[in-house]
Amino acid sequence: MTVLVFTLILLLSAYAAGLLGSLTGLGGGVVVIPVLTLGFGVDFHYAIGAALVASIATSSGSGSAYVKEGITNIRLGMFLEIATTIGAVVGAIVAVWLNNSAIAIIYGCVLILTAAMQQRRKSDHDGVKGSEMARRLKLFGTWPQKDGSMKHYELRHVGGGFSVMLIAGVLSGILGIGSGVLKVIAMDGIMKVPFKVSTTTSNFMMGVTACASAVVYIQRGNIVPGIACPVLIGVLFGALTGARLLKKLDVRLLRQIFCVAILLVAINMIYQGVTGKF
Repeated sequence: MTVLVFTLILLLSAYAAGLLGSLTGLGGGVVVIPVLTLGFGVDFHYAIGAALVASIATSSGSGSAYVKEGITNIRLGMFLEIATTIGAVVGAIVAVWLNNSAIAIIYGCVLILTAAMQQRRKSDHDGVKGSEMARRLKLFGTWPQKDGSMKHYELRHVGGGFSVMLIAGVLSGILGIGSGVLKVIAMDGIMKVPFKVSTTTSNFMMGVTACASAVVYIQRGNIVPGIACPVLIGVLFGALTGARLLKKLDVRLLRQIFCVAILLVAINMIYQGVTGKF
């Protein structure tokens, strides 16, 4: 296979990954790494480096749109980024010393958790009484409703959410994905932030978390332009296309099918990691 053919195939695969990730709400990085490792036989460390670069681009593009719409809680995101950034640097350093089999097993477990979280009921947590710490940090906010009004929300358990964000940052550094599932668990499940606010704030945070990890990967030489650039371009345009289609399509069935596919990929990852085939 020539370099040109490899680049074109990688570009199209990354576009499909970004499109599916956008339509299902899982992000392109979740799809990119299995495509690179299982489909192209790329070493896990190089695949993670490429996924980190793609995460920075997609987070910057979609995150700005949500900020403009007034959904993202910027103050909350900046506060929790302290935890994710520290965790991301630690995770990136640890990842250098992990072999492919160990990373594959961890990645498979995270994919299973991601698929499970996709099936849970979304909640706006109406009537939640916020904690004193959240009030002092001014983390309460409002988000726009369909009728144009603004709905006030409060949150609690700031310490618990911050701790889970630290773990999310470590996993992001190790796996090269946004760890959005853990960030949503921290904000939606623990801190009781409305689901839409938690997902958009998580998206806003992903770019910063990925930047912290990417610095370590660049220093180690694990970000290869020949792999990262086509992935970045493909995932970015795929995500933008998915964002437009999302407004017109009912993607509930697609999400169900995609969750099954993720479980199969997760099982394959864990199996190959346990048997040492990576």
